[in-house]
Amino acid sequence: MLKNNDFFKKLMYKLGDYVIRQCDKNDIKEVIDINWNTLPEHYTEYFFIDILNQYPKTFLVSEHAMDGNITGYIMCRIEYGISNFKKLRFTRKGHIISVAVLEKYRGKSIGKTLVIEALKSMREKKCSEVYLEVRRTNLEAISLYKKLDFIHNSLLEKYYQDGESAALMIKQLSE
Repeated sequence: MLKNNDFFKKLMYKLGDYVIRQCDKNDIKEVIDINWNTLPEHYTEYFFIDILNQYPKTFLVSEHAMDGNITGYIMCRIEYGISNFKKLRFTRKGHIISVAVLEKYRGKSIGKTLVIEALKSMREKKCSEVYLEVRRTNLEAISLYKKLDFIHNSLLEKYYQDGESAALMIKQLSE
């Protein structure tokens, strides 16, 4: 039932009836649908495709193994910038741009597994740390990130278009 012929090349992790794998250009429509149905922040199709083309190892999807439907995604990029941990040093950082799981598939550890697998990919890409922005009212996501050893770094006032603030959360990947 898996819809991608080169599925096994991109398989990263099996989680019950779900597999975590690299996103494919054929998944973009479903990923955009998930984004629009679960998050208030939306990106253009071009943005999704650009991130996929530049950072395919850190753009992952969760796929239901039986019907091939995409149930969630994580989209990340690799950047260079000043370290959040070692001040005045430039470092290679992972940036978790967006994570979403369709509501009917939540509570199955899909989001957690997507983050864990993306972190592994960022380590393989020699990132020494990772960061993300999360709505300060998204307590479920903040709790998940804390369980994965992210720490709150700062509050970004009026970060989102609707005026809500974001928590900047960071995690060290290597010493």
